[in-house]
Amino acid sequence: MKVQLDPEKDLSFNDFKSQILEDYRVAVISRECSLLGRREVLTGKAKFGIFGDGKELPQLAMARAFKNGDFRSGYYRDQTFMMALGILNPKAFFHGLYATPDLEKEPMSAGRQMGGHFGTHSLNKDGSWKNLLAQPNSSPDISPTAGQMPRLLGLAQASKIYRNLPQTPSDNFSENGNEVAWGTIGNASTSEGHFFETVNAAGVLQVPMVLSVWDDAYGISVPAKYQTTKENISEILKGFQRTESESGFEIFRVNGWDYTALIHTYENAADIARESHVPVLVHVMELTQPQGHSTSGSHERYKSQERLEWEREYDCNLKFRQWILENNIAEEEELQILEKALKKEVRIAKKDAWAEFLAPQKEHQKELIGLLKSLAEQSPNKVFIEKLTNDLIAIEEPLRRDLHTKARRALRYVLGENHEAKDRLRKWTQNYAGICQPLYSSHLYSELEGRATNISEVPPQYDANPELIDGRIILRDNFDQLFSRYPEALIFGEDSGAIGDVNQGLEGLQKKYGSLRVADTGIREATIVGQGIGMALRGLRPIAEIQYLDYVLYGLQTLSDDLATLHYRSVGKQKAPLIVRTRGHRLEGIWHSGSQMGALIHLLRGMYLLVPRDMTKAAGFYNTLMKSDEPALIVESLNGYRLKEPMPKNLGDLCTPIGKVEVVREGNDVTIVSYGSTFRVVMQAALELQEVGIDAEVIDAQTLLPFDLEHRTLESLRKTNRLLIVDEDVPGGCAAYLLQQILEEQGGYEFLDSAPRTLTARAHRPAYASDGDYFSKPGVEDVFDMVYAMMHEVRPSDFPALL
Repeated sequence: MKVQLDPEKDLSFNDFKSQILEDYRVAVISRECSLLGRREVLTGKAKFGIFGDGKELPQLAMARAFKNGDFRSGYYRDQTFMMALGILNPKAFFHGLYATPDLEKEPMSAGRQMGGHFGTHSLNKDGSWKNLLAQPNSSPDISPTAGQMPRLLGLAQASKIYRNLPQTPSDNFSENGNEVAWGTIGNASTSEGHFFETVNAAGVLQVPMVLSVWDDAYGISVPAKYQTTKENISEILKGFQRTESESGFEIFRVNGWDYTALIHTYENAADIARESHVPVLVHVMELTQPQGHSTSGSHERYKSQERLEWEREYDCNLKFRQWILENNIAEEEELQILEKALKKEVRIAKKDAWAEFLAPQKEHQKELIGLLKSLAEQSPNKVFIEKLTNDLIAIEEPLRRDLHTKARRALRYVLGENHEAKDRLRKWTQNYAGICQPLYSSHLYSELEGRATNISEVPPQYDANPELIDGRIILRDNFDQLFSRYPEALIFGEDSGAIGDVNQGLEGLQKKYGSLRVADTGIREATIVGQGIGMALRGLRPIAEIQYLDYVLYGLQTLSDDLATLHYRSVGKQKAPLIVRTRGHRLEGIWHSGSQMGALIHLLRGMYLLVPRDMTKAAGFYNTLMKSDEPALIVESLNGYRLKEPMPKNLGDLCTPIGKVEVVREGNDVTIVSYGSTFRVVMQAALELQEVGIDAEVIDAQTLLPFDLEHRTLESLRKTNRLLIVDEDVPGGCAAYLLQQILEEQGGYEFLDSAPRTLTARAHRPAYASDGDYFSKPGVEDVFDMVYAMMHEVRPSDFPALL
């Protein structure tokens, strides 16, 4: 491999040598971090380790083609890339391994994710955007294999939007759409559906994306012959190769130990993607994994001696070193001196990181020891407290849990005692929990003043005699207002464009705003969600439409593992204000009438889950979310689009509050909580109950995540002393969640005179046709009968048995 200098760059040999040795410096540092990192896990200082050894050289080449403003969507072996860009240093690497809960020391996630998960900071302290064009950017990694792929598509699509819609505000986000989205994935993970769905969608959309496959021929212990047809991902993707007449991918193959070939390949890939907006696949072959997959096992157990010998010979760092010597770029002695110094640098970084990790715990350990000694002197249980104290003193490398556990156990020994030492320990224990808990629990949702739950309600306003129109018209005209007011807003999904969605809530808007802002997509829910996440990460305001609630399940992994956790795992340093729009409930049949609310409320913590009862409420939710910057899922009532509603005169301005219930009907006998389409059933039942003398108070939950932040339901229970929750989820699903919120979180159990009840659908999915719906879901008569039975139990003389 002989070096060919580019005469156009007029690079001197000394400059060229400095460039090569800088790459070698990063490769050696990264490898040493991997080697020492594994040892730290095996000594117990870290829980688990997964490293980038064996992938150093291609990541150096990728980093040389990466520019400020570009975005990475990768996985947990890209440490060399991050180091090459100057985003990660050895000490921060070890802080990530030790899970130091300090964003200054561990800037990737403050210890919330295991080491190897990399992200940059897109936001200032006040939540405003940084200038993303002035820095290299990385979306925060997730562990689920291929989970980084859907988001990659959206990061790349943002460049296409910015280039082709110049009226879109692009300051700090894009320079004429010249930014490239860089994805990385292991060869075995290309077996996942997310990979193939993303590749297909990128080929259709023609977005500037460079997708690298690190191919070391294994997926943990499973060789490529069990992973990939023909054992070669680029071979089976040949059909995606672009031609002179057909759009598609540009596909490169390159060996991961060949430095000059890697540099040229990535330069070409970047130019093609950046200038022509063509997706590129770079299949990096013949890579090795010197330490095996992770610290959980040894690759000697499943690799042959021949394979292990080949990996030692073709280790990319070794090959790079040989190439430097063969081309007289440096002498052996020079490299040895450099290597020795770099290994020492990494060892010092490791030592310093561990000392910094322990420092606050050791300070608190001293405080607690003093408190326990004082406690022992004032307690008759001195001997037990002294043993606890000695156990604490013996812990040379204390964790926060060690300290808090010992403090709480000590308080057990002074139950019933009353003295100053106990009060000081109790206060210390409470304060310490107050210090520690936010380190691991903050930023599930935005904590800024502008968060969605702080957006004030703006009720709909009506003329004296408002026109009654189909609910879909309210939605359509409200979307029209939003797209007019927010040039960065766009919507896309199956049938969203040409026909204006399956219920015509977007009727005519594609013609008005164009096919990029109101767009049709293929049938691919995971990447529809991914498009939204990636574009939201780059300053756009996307609305991703999933045609029906049941189809949300196809994108649920991406919603749950990526979008819902993003703000939390970046400790508020990245945001993706994606709105996911769907519709569901009260149709007919197993797969178009199910309710997955019980799953969604648990899997989507970190998002808002909004369930408007009509289209006016839905329009208000969209307006509220556009005033804030947080992700949400809105479930519109599927059978409400043709129901008549009065037309508000303040579309675009009305706002439905998030986290607040609405008491739609006041009453004194029983509180009924419901939401969505089932709410209309409850309201009809309440009218019929009134006819027999039962006065029901009916509350619309409106938002499930979060639910009733003002505890208005509790106020209702103070008056009625009875509770019924009605929804069409399965038994023990969302109704059980609402019961927990009302009885436990709000303390509503104190005010109940009767057992709380839930009325849900049957455990199965709804059967087809009207009779199937009747016998599968709660209807008006079911609500009536259950409330009547509750009142019969209380006043049987007034309400004799019905059945």
